[in-house]
Order: sequence, then C-alpha cells, then structure tokens
Amino acid sequence: MQEIRTNGHENEEGMPNPIVLFDGVCNLCSSVVRFTILRDPDRIFRFASLQSEVGHFFLNKFGLSTEDFDSFVLIEGDKFFLRSTAVLSFCRRLKGLWPLLYLLIIIPRPIRDFVYNIVAENRYRWFGKKEECFIPSADIRNRFL
Repeated sequence: MQEIRTNGHENEEGMPNPIVLFDGVCNLCSSVVRFTILRDPDRIFRFASLQSEVGHFFLNKFGLSTEDFDSFVLIEGDKFFLRSTAVLSFCRRLKGLWPLLYLLIIIPRPIRDFVYNIVAENRYRWFGKKEECFIPSADIRNRFL
C-alpha cells in the first residue's frame, strides 16, 4: 500500500491534526461527523471512513482490524484511541460544554466500553445504514483524507 500523506493537515504547533476514523455507512457515525464539523470552528479534526484506503492505511499502521468497523478510532500523532476512550478524548477537543463529558474517563474502561459496545452492536438497527459511504459536500471535502 502506498504511503498516505496528510501534509497540510497540521495545527499551529506543526503537530498533525487529530484524525477521526468512522464507519462510513453508519447513519449515527455520519451524523457525528456532521455534528463535529458544526462544532469545530478551528477545523482541527480530519476525517476518514474506516472502509476507505486512508482508513485501512491507519488501521494497518496501528495493527487494528481492517474488517471490523465497530470501533470509533481517534488518532492523535502516533497515538490512537478506541471505543469509549476515543469518544471521550474526542469530546474533550470540541467547543462548548462537550469537554465536560471527558470527566466520564474516571469510570473504569471496561464499564465504559461495555456501554459503548451496546451502542456499536445496535447502531445499524437503531439509526440505520447507508448502502454507500458518506460523501462530503464540496464545502467540507478538504476536512476528509
């Protein structure tokens, strides 16, 4: 697989912007991406679907499954976060009151991930599924890798 370049996707300190890998056919996941774009005026987050070539590149880079799309993945530099830890770390970077959700990090990870897994396992049934991956509109396309 060729190297994926994320040049031009760096913050003011020269560090890579956080990357959110999401299930591109999940209505809940696509809604979270749209929600984030509206609450990310500094445009720090970048996005890629788990099913995409870029998504597979990062999954392979971190030794994660390229066939199981039940996890929300947040990448910050050379670190990655999964499931509830990814969601809470993600909320921590949003504007408004959303960073307060990070306080839930004090709940032991197995308990947080148990709740996360219930939502992940039922997301298609509860929120629906698309036949194709989320396609960003022209005005936000540069936020996607």
